[in-house]
Amino acid sequence: MSTLLVTGANGKLGRYVVNLLLERGGHTVIAASRDPSKLADFAAKGAQTRRADFDDSASLAEAFKGVDRVLIISTDSLGAGQRLQQHSNAVQAAREAGAAIIYTSMPNPETSAVTFAGDHLGTEQAIKASGAPYTILRNAWYQENLLGALPHALETGQWFSASGEGRISHIAHADCAEAAAAALTLPPENKTYTLTGPELLTTKEIAALASAATGKPLTVIDVTDEQLAGGLKAAGLPEAIIPMLVSFDANTRKGGFDVLTKDVEILTGHKPRSLAAFFATAL
Repeated sequence: MSTLLVTGANGKLGRYVVNLLLERGGHTVIAASRDPSKLADFAAKGAQTRRADFDDSASLAEAFKGVDRVLIISTDSLGAGQRLQQHSNAVQAAREAGAAIIYTSMPNPETSAVTFAGDHLGTEQAIKASGAPYTILRNAWYQENLLGALPHALETGQWFSASGEGRISHIAHADCAEAAAAALTLPPENKTYTLTGPELLTTKEIAALASAATGKPLTVIDVTDEQLAGGLKAAGLPEAIIPMLVSFDANTRKGGFDVLTKDVEILTGHKPRSLAAFFATAL
C-alpha cells in the first residue's frame, strides 16, 4: 500500500482524481488544498486532508511528509513568474520528502505559443533536475474549456476564431483524471505522456459537431489575433486573460496542438471520450 497525495484536490481535475482513488481503494489517499475545510466530503469517505499552499513552502513540506507519490496539478496563477515559482516550491518539497512526482503539464511546451508554456517547461526541467522519480502528463486542452465560448457562439450563430485551419485534440477532464490516477498508483519510470482525445479537429469541424449536437447553425468567422483580442476586450473579458486566450488560437493555427497519441489508452486501458460524445451531454 502506497501513500498518495493530490494537490489542488478541490479543483475540477483534483476532485475527479481523489474520487477515483477512493473508489478503487488499496492506497492511503491524501487530499490537499489551500483550504482543507473544503475537503470535508473526502474526509467522510476515508481520505486524509492536509493544507498545501503553493505560495507557502512550509505548508508543502508539512503536507508531503510520509508521502510516496504526489500529484502536482498545475496552478492557474497568471502573475509573471508566479506559476513557475509555485510549481518549483512543490517540486522542492516533494524532493525533500522523498516523494515521486506526477505532474500535469501541456503538449509541446518547448515550442508552444501559449503564454504560460514556459511555466510548464520550467517545471518539467525542475522535476528532472530534482532527481525525484517522475511521470509527466502533458494534458491537451480540455473539452470542458470549450463551454467558455461555445454557448454564446451558438446563441449568436457566429464563432470568432484566429485558429485558422490548425487542428487540436480536446480531451475530457475525466480521461485526464483516470490517467493521473493510474500514474499515481504505479511506480514512476521517468516517462512523459501526452494525453489527447481520439481525434484532431479544426475549429470549423468542432463548430459542425456543436451545431449537430444542438441543432443550431454555427459559422466560424476567421479573424486575426489583433481582431480577436479587440473582440474579447469589447465583450468585457478581463485584460489579464485576453493574451492567454489569443495565444491558444495562435498556437492552434501554428500547429502547436497538432498531436495525437494513444497514451490515455496505454494508462487507462480504454480510449478517451470523443468530442461528439461530450457535446451530446454538455450542450
